[in-house]
Amino acid sequence: MRKLSPFRTSVVVALGVALAAGSNLAVAADSTSAGGSALPVSLRSSQQALSGESTRALAQAVAADALGQSAETKGVAPVEAAGRLARARREVVVDVRSASAGWARGVAYIEAPDKEHAAPQGWLFVARHVDGRWVAGLEGDQEFAGFVAGSPLVQAAERATLKAFAEKKATTSAYGTLAVTGLLLPWMPDYYMTMSGGPHAWDGGSGPWSSMDFAGGNASGIVRSSGSGTATSMCGAGGGWTRVIHPNGFSTDYYHMRSTTYYNGTAVGRSAYLGVIGVDVCAGGAASGAHVHWGLRTYDAAMNGQYTNLHGRGIGGWTFYHGSAQYGGYATRLGVVAYPGHAIYNRFS
Repeated sequence: MRKLSPFRTSVVVALGVALAAGSNLAVAADSTSAGGSALPVSLRSSQQALSGESTRALAQAVAADALGQSAETKGVAPVEAAGRLARARREVVVDVRSASAGWARGVAYIEAPDKEHAAPQGWLFVARHVDGRWVAGLEGDQEFAGFVAGSPLVQAAERATLKAFAEKKATTSAYGTLAVTGLLLPWMPDYYMTMSGGPHAWDGGSGPWSSMDFAGGNASGIVRSSGSGTATSMCGAGGGWTRVIHPNGFSTDYYHMRSTTYYNGTAVGRSAYLGVIGVDVCAGGAASGAHVHWGLRTYDAAMNGQYTNLHGRGIGGWTFYHGSAQYGGYATRLGVVAYPGHAIYNRFS
């Protein structure tokens, strides 16, 4: 379990025992989830608009929703699922970024296990206080789209981006995926990085082969947004994980970065600076060499976001294909074939 970021006032809501954490943390009294038992949640909040009790209740609602969405814990009772994670020294983190009367928004994520190729699961959330309780809407919930449309905490630019990607229609390849992404690779156009890992699951497990690893090259290791949209620092200030939601039906995740810029639903342009390749594990996992772990996600009209296969997709002027095993595969461009270990120039078309 990693120490929580000192830039925020942090509270651990414990189930029976306090979770180990940094010295800046206080252990709060248990608050109960909808099921009547408290979930072990790492709560980060600097908001004064909510009372401590209300903030803890909010964290319970968001955490229960996250556990219900996670592929790892879906179908397991939230208290049991959170307990398993706590025993494995993994946290369910709820970071309340902003709040006002009756509304809150932020980020939730489940830490990855401390092993190579593991990666966290994370969601943006908007929550509303209704009839004396918090109702959380996470990316993928039916409530999320409605709350985004109605919450005063969602800025106009972010709302426009979210609305645009929810309504976007894109072409479909023979493989069954959206072939035309309109996205760049995650560094400056006309420079190159090395594809150190071909298509693989975001978490290195059994999910869609949505992700690739990039390192080295002549782009000074600087990681940039694959397209315009709204950016959110998933781990908070100083953390190495950023998500950019694009107005074309896609979002992109970037993990293991250092020297990152903090974003909180902030509008960014194409090729905006995000950070530098690194080995940061702010939300768990492990990294043995500096790189960026890049992942592609798609959304439906209900703003249900999920990682998606890369096979047949055009990104940065290249078309990527799966191999027979994860981290293999290849990319093609104008008759050139690039395999893992090869340099790839980032092109507009």
